[in-house]
Amino acid sequence: MSKITPNYDNYTDIHIHILPGVDDGSKNLDMSLEMLRHAYAEGIRRMVVTPHNKPMHHNVGKEKMQELIHLLRAQMKQEKIEIELYPGNELYYREDLVKCLEEGKASTMADSRYVLLEFQPADRWEYIRDGVNDMLMAGYRPILAHIERYQEVCKDVERVIRLREMGCCIQVNAASVMGRYGMGIKGYVKKLLKQRLVDFIATDAHNATNRTPDMAKCAEYICKKYGAEYMHSLLTENPSKVIRDEYI
Repeated sequence: MSKITPNYDNYTDIHIHILPGVDDGSKNLDMSLEMLRHAYAEGIRRMVVTPHNKPMHHNVGKEKMQELIHLLRAQMKQEKIEIELYPGNELYYREDLVKCLEEGKASTMADSRYVLLEFQPADRWEYIRDGVNDMLMAGYRPILAHIERYQEVCKDVERVIRLREMGCCIQVNAASVMGRYGMGIKGYVKKLLKQRLVDFIATDAHNATNRTPDMAKCAEYICKKYGAEYMHSLLTENPSKVIRDEYI
């Protein structure tokens, strides 16, 4: 295999709350544009936008999502912000999630078979495992969002290994890699990275102040600690496979 040269301006963010006014992310168009400017400066060139999709919530529909994506594209064109946007959702797992997907009430990642799956931090290991299996049995390819938040999964690295053996991909937040949520979480994520148990790093950005789409320092850190090839896989290659609906 040829050695990969680090590319610090070609990242894909598969987890970001940048659509204006639809969830607890960006509050308005101005904030979305500020986040997009920041993301571009950080080297992000593609995004799968992932507004929350939860039970008993007023979730943004597919038509409205496309409308907002077109609005952002038009504004970005005016400002020459060259970021490609793709539709998606951060899907809160529930028993009828497969039905919601099949009925078009929830979105996959970039219209692929990949789904970004979220659980409660305190959910039992068995519930998370069975929820992942539920999606796999329905023909979807689950990506477990910010795995470092799930207490029962974090208890044992073997549980992460088990999820990946089942066919689940693993995403961690860039802020967790950089220690923004404490050294305990940073240490856990470091353990996963060292064993190559992470498939994606994403920003999970929500605003333009304290949860911004930061990627550059994390990319440099990953490259230095774990190599350019792994950094390329986490931030460019694997996300591109999601967009192309290819197996990882």
